[in-house]
Amino acid sequence: MKKRLLFISALLIGSFALLSMTFISTTPQDPWEVPAKYEKMKNPYAGDADGENIGKRLYSKHCKSCHGSKGKGDGPKAESVDTPIGDFTSETFKAQSDGALYYKTFIGRDDMPGFKKKVSDENDQWLIINYLRKL
Repeated sequence: MKKRLLFISALLIGSFALLSMTFISTTPQDPWEVPAKYEKMKNPYAGDADGENIGKRLYSKHCKSCHGSKGKGDGPKAESVDTPIGDFTSETFKAQSDGALYYKTFIGRDDMPGFKKKVSDENDQWLIINYLRKL
């Protein structure tokens, strides 16, 4: 009787864990609403080729752990995040305005923290956006 109860308990716990993982991995994320003021922002440093190394260095420091070295969302911390990690190489990503990328990167939401305090220099912020465009 004790073995049967133990087996049923293990079966229930395993089923619950499997169901939870399936639910988490297939639940789509709500669309990210970007306020119009950000959507229309212009990147004052667009095309600043001199800042590419700075943008890359800042990306490596702040973004690479989740988004990966090539921006595909496969960094070492990606599996520990509940929401899907953005792929910076996708056409959907590339179609966004610089202002939308700025908002998502520096304001953030849910598992994506806002980096406005960590990267407080506006020039550096835009150099990160420029670097994201190159991935």
